[in-house]
Amino acid sequence: MISPGKGLSRVKISRLTDGRLVDRKDVVAVEEPLEIRVEFTRNGARETSAVSVTMRTPGDDFELAAGFLYGEGLLRGREDVAEISYCQTGEPQMYNIVLVKLRPEAHFDVDSLSRNFYMSSSCGVCGKASLEAVEVRGCEPIPDEGLSLNPAILSGLPEKLRAQQGLFDRTGGIHAAGRFDESGELISVREDVGRHNAVDKIVGQAFLAGELPMGRTLLAVSGRSSFEIIQKALAAGIPLVVAVGAPSSLAVDLARSFNMSLLGFTRSDGFNVYAGAERIAG
Repeated sequence: MISPGKGLSRVKISRLTDGRLVDRKDVVAVEEPLEIRVEFTRNGARETSAVSVTMRTPGDDFELAAGFLYGEGLLRGREDVAEISYCQTGEPQMYNIVLVKLRPEAHFDVDSLSRNFYMSSSCGVCGKASLEAVEVRGCEPIPDEGLSLNPAILSGLPEKLRAQQGLFDRTGGIHAAGRFDESGELISVREDVGRHNAVDKIVGQAFLAGELPMGRTLLAVSGRSSFEIIQKALAAGIPLVVAVGAPSSLAVDLARSFNMSLLGFTRSDGFNVYAGAERIAG
């Protein structure tokens, strides 16, 4: 998980108190760029290609890189990866560059990178705005596995997630994603200035542990549920997403098209079900 030393920065501010500005210090969430590079074999020779730049909160960077590459269909399984490391070429931003080295036999479609994968903490994966893009990648609907979830467990997930948001407690300006089992027990939490990055870190952790797909897993997110969050959950095989905020129309369409369950405005006293109500016992 993100350590406080990496995720926090102290800044000088002025605070209006009793009608006058008073100098003081505050704590803010760190936001820095991360470049993801992939080293792969093509025609018997090793090549390196820059894949993406994302604005993220430092920490869990290897999970972020792995989760992003898997969610984009650029990695097929843990066996594809030989090593993940920070850039060791002496570049000034070496800890803002992650190199994913693939095994010689791993397939890597470098031609698919002709589209620029540029992300920011506000927009997610830009330019991906259609269900067809997901279908072309070969994503299959989530299979029915007989999940019948207690509504009380689902309504309690945001509170459990909030209790683990250490960086949010300090800064008030960071998102979180949490992985839970079907009984509502917490498995892992990741925080980041980008909500999609937090999900990538959750997926990347499971990817590196050889735990994908994540069937019978519940994903809770601290904000709204956008298309990219549902797409990342779908790629990881997650059947149900719980959001504190509202979904977008495309998120609802994607969940319904691929047999996912999607909850929004989730509070202790209830929630809205936008897709997949059959997984909720009632």
